[in-house]
Amino acid sequence: MKKFINKADNVVDEAMEGFTSCYSNHYEKHPEVNAVVSKRPRKGKVALVIGGGSGHEPMFSGFVGEGLGDAAACGNVFASPDPGTIYETALAVESGRGVLFVYGNYAGDNLNFDMAEELLADEEIEAAHVRVWDDCASAPKERMTDRRGIAGDLFVIKIAGAACDKGMGLAEAVKVTEAARDNLRSIGVATSPGQIPGLDKPTFEIGDDEMEYGMGIHGERGIERTTMKGADEIVEYLYKNIKEELELAGGEEVCVLVNGLGSTTVLEMSIAYRRLKELLDEDGITVHDADINSYCTCQEMGGFSISLLKLDDTLKELYDMPCYCPYYAKKGKEMSWKD
Repeated sequence: MKKFINKADNVVDEAMEGFTSCYSNHYEKHPEVNAVVSKRPRKGKVALVIGGGSGHEPMFSGFVGEGLGDAAACGNVFASPDPGTIYETALAVESGRGVLFVYGNYAGDNLNFDMAEELLADEEIEAAHVRVWDDCASAPKERMTDRRGIAGDLFVIKIAGAACDKGMGLAEAVKVTEAARDNLRSIGVATSPGQIPGLDKPTFEIGDDEMEYGMGIHGERGIERTTMKGADEIVEYLYKNIKEELELAGGEEVCVLVNGLGSTTVLEMSIAYRRLKELLDEDGITVHDADINSYCTCQEMGGFSISLLKLDDTLKELYDMPCYCPYYAKKGKEMSWKD
């Protein structure tokens, strides 16, 4: 697989240098560890620190900004940041009201973020976490806490960022962020693998005429491999799984994300959203907001995922609060684009 890199060992460092240099009006690199830090974090609020392995860009480094994360701790490609990196990242943005960590539910992340919380506790800094486990294909319902975090991370970060910006205390911010996580489901389909820079083999192998439902964002095994299907049939399969998981019923409202895994085009994802919207309309489910983009990727993996966030009044209010970073922005439902 051809990659535009220099040395594989330098990929994360050089990418972060380029990223923070390009968006230097918004970000700076932490001077000691691999972390992206907002240049304009709001003081006097709970600090929101997000993070995880590199290689999924723009997740996580790309979602630091106003109404979003205050900083992102970044690991090597597909590897958790170490506890020291997470700890130093939190210290860079903590301003007296504690730290909320939001990250995907993976063993390495869980261990290292927990250790960082312990280090902060030694400094008498209060910290808490919300682990995202939106991938409904990765474990059965009775093992919810074993599920992986995938593109739904974005919705949880959006709600958590709004909660912190609104001035909620740490316990309250955790509560509404957990509510977002618990009302969120995602499932994807993959058609071709991604490849970690410097490795000789891709993350998985799949035939030219095959696809796999439920594959993870690191190439983890999915739930069904089959021959390639049409876009409508694929969307119907994915939606059926999410609808059953969330127990969606007519009259409810959702936010929708169709997320590309790396090489799938907006053209293809737009075709997928077209059928998804038809299914939601048929079931009497209102789309409050929708997005088509590649926010959580796996290098050049082919495929896409669908995420649905079921709204209540509290989540809707927080979702509608404005936010901004170079990769993601919401102006706020109460504002007109003509303002």
